[in-house]
Amino acid sequence: MSHRHQAIYVHIPFCEHICHYCDFNKVFLKNQPVQRYLEALLDEMKKAQQKHQVERIRTIYIGGGTPTALTAEQLSFLVKGMKDIFPLENVEEWTVEVNPDSAEKEKLQALYNEGVNRLSIGVQTFDPHLLEAIGRTHRADSVYEAVKTAREVGFQNLSIDLMFGLPHQTPESFRETLHQAAKLEVEHISAYSLKIEEKTVFFNRQRKGSLHLPPEEHEVEMYHDLRAITRDAGYTQYEISNFSKQGYASKHNLVYWDNSTYFGFGAGASGYIEGVRYQNIGPVNQYIDAVEANELPRLNAHHVTKVEQLEEAMFLGLRKREGVHPESFYAQYGLRLEHVYEKQIEDNIQKGLLEYKAGSLRLTDEGLLLGNEVFESFLAVLDEENLV
Repeated sequence: MSHRHQAIYVHIPFCEHICHYCDFNKVFLKNQPVQRYLEALLDEMKKAQQKHQVERIRTIYIGGGTPTALTAEQLSFLVKGMKDIFPLENVEEWTVEVNPDSAEKEKLQALYNEGVNRLSIGVQTFDPHLLEAIGRTHRADSVYEAVKTAREVGFQNLSIDLMFGLPHQTPESFRETLHQAAKLEVEHISAYSLKIEEKTVFFNRQRKGSLHLPPEEHEVEMYHDLRAITRDAGYTQYEISNFSKQGYASKHNLVYWDNSTYFGFGAGASGYIEGVRYQNIGPVNQYIDAVEANELPRLNAHHVTKVEQLEEAMFLGLRKREGVHPESFYAQYGLRLEHVYEKQIEDNIQKGLLEYKAGSLRLTDEGLLLGNEVFESFLAVLDEENLV
């Protein structure tokens, strides 16, 4: 087994309510074949283990959808089933996404008892009007309750998700959310700016001209406040949108940003194994049918070229505050970073967007705000045949 295949993502596509901004693969829970889906999931995992003979799993992330839309029994069934298939004795980080609305003690206890050791709680905002405006069903109180319950159960590694740049959101409102988040004293905070995705309520509203987003300068102010308030509360920024207390950076997310390989299981899940990026079939029933017919439930699979690997190494690696280490780049790809991307690096340093710090190439403070511009500069500039 390749030592790199040590991460698993599992997709639970069921939701009790669909949020206005979400474009992940999801369906309303009611009348769905949940048990058949869980059995198909475990079946897909068995096939993967038979093929790859994985000897160790370091990180697992169960996301959605809403994993806690499942019952305590269904959650136990899934987690126990995974332990029967994979060697999970030495899992370092096992995360499950939790909706504050469905963070019942019985469910959290079932997860904790089976070895899950990290929860990611979808908060988004503490502003009650904004919660309603983005289609969230929980109240701010539910977040405090969820954190309290998780602590009582025994969880010592909690993360919360926040969003900024929401319709009608002001810098003042976001600052208040950040102060509330800091008071929770969770180990990890993720905060992403709103992206309008197709097939969402917000996309349709934007098309009709009825979506009122904050001006760009307000969004910039929110990002500055995010960095300052989390820093003052004892968090270290280790990625563009992620902040952790000492020792609590997400090991699973670092798999993605380090461009390492991982399995993706479930309807619509993506994975990256042995040089192939793949995506599974999205519709739940079609996914189940494919697995039950003893087929790989793939929608598509793509062999990643050397050029694509290098591009990914840059736009994923530069998301991290530590950036891209030339030595690691050489060890992984057999090429000198400064040689491959000499012009792009020079241009971005000239613009004040990239810098060398502690021997690593990373975004400057200004570069953090213009990350996409920097990432794009590394795309479509290499020729596969001329790589030496």
